[in-house]
Amino acid sequence: MRRRVRVAECAVVGLLLLVGTACGSRLPESDFDDRPDPTPTQNTAEPLRVGIITSATSPVGGNTFTGPRDGAKAYFDRLNARGGIDGRRVDVRMCDDGGSGVGNNECVHKLVDEDRVVALVATSALDYAGASRVSRARVPDIGGQPIGAAYDTYPHLYGIYGSLAPRNGKPGWDGKLYGGTEIYRYFKREQGARTAAVVSYNQSASAAYARLVTRGLRAEGYKVVTEQVDFALPNFRAAAADLKEQGADVVFDAIDTYGNAQLCKAMDDVGADVLAKVTNVQNWTSTVREDYKDAPRCRNALWATGASRNYDDTATDREAVREFRDGTKNLKSHSQWQLEGWAAAMWFTDAARSCAKTGVTRACVDRFMDTGKPYTADGLLLPVRYERLPEPPKTRRTCLSVARWEDADGWVSQGDMNDECFDVPQLSYEP
Repeated sequence: MRRRVRVAECAVVGLLLLVGTACGSRLPESDFDDRPDPTPTQNTAEPLRVGIITSATSPVGGNTFTGPRDGAKAYFDRLNARGGIDGRRVDVRMCDDGGSGVGNNECVHKLVDEDRVVALVATSALDYAGASRVSRARVPDIGGQPIGAAYDTYPHLYGIYGSLAPRNGKPGWDGKLYGGTEIYRYFKREQGARTAAVVSYNQSASAAYARLVTRGLRAEGYKVVTEQVDFALPNFRAAAADLKEQGADVVFDAIDTYGNAQLCKAMDDVGADVLAKVTNVQNWTSTVREDYKDAPRCRNALWATGASRNYDDTATDREAVREFRDGTKNLKSHSQWQLEGWAAAMWFTDAARSCAKTGVTRACVDRFMDTGKPYTADGLLLPVRYERLPEPPKTRRTCLSVARWEDADGWVSQGDMNDECFDVPQLSYEP
């Protein structure tokens, strides 16, 4: 049976960057200090060109990575309808890299060298092989999804969740990235979870991420039950029966959407009821009913965590969310990645508007991005920071956005993301 394989390195889970590898050369930025900024210096009525690189067609299946692109494009369409940026329309140049490193380098060449875009926005690339070329050209890459380690490796690249790493051409600190345990702390403190199951494939990236999750859970005092299934012929029923037998009350995973749906069906079939089946921001979508149509009990135990405000939260004080929903009403479905793409486009817009006196250039936009000041996109994001700490933090106060799926109401926010905060240890891992 043909499957839409969406393995662990292709998913983004909350504030933890996942296992992935950024490709490309690592020449020092000082080698290119004298390179002139090729973007226009005059604030004319000419359109502002921005680029969006997306693995729209890739080995992991169609529409896997298109959410950020669709959200950003919707924002720019709305912005242009309202007059653009100081009267200048935003000309969006999109490029599908096909999910390959070769295709990614081709997109970078086209957008950066030929189209001379002032910035890249909402990048979502399976293999960001052209990241070093973007950095060498000093093109700000704003609000991209950290599928690999590029946003913790190179200057001028600003992922949607921020970074504290030196970004000197090597990932993180001496090749190690760090992530916190706030997700596990939340389910232990707020939901009383004590025994956690971690389900993965016998596939390298999936297994590696499962080990990282297991380590974080144990650091928070959980009893951990590990379940590994065959990648080609997974026996989810056996895994579900065992996690039920072991008394798991919360389930984490390092598997794709298809696998999650099959796992949930198996859990319903064997009567494995849990406090929470935790999924990630990439699967925080409006298609839950269709994706989990055969698992009503497990479906209504789905929880998602992330670092952005629930796209389904349209309460009276959520004007920014209502703007997003109104601007994307013509899309067939909604997702958290769309909202984050929308926020990335807003981030670029604020940066460009700061250049009113000097003209909108790559250098000016980059100065806005590199101030170190936190950014929230009118409250859509938890404060995003880009700093360069010489040493990794041992602990960090981290907040998270949490929502639970309910068939009657969709994704229901659990508290306010600015209040769900924890001082947690930072654990190292190698990308």
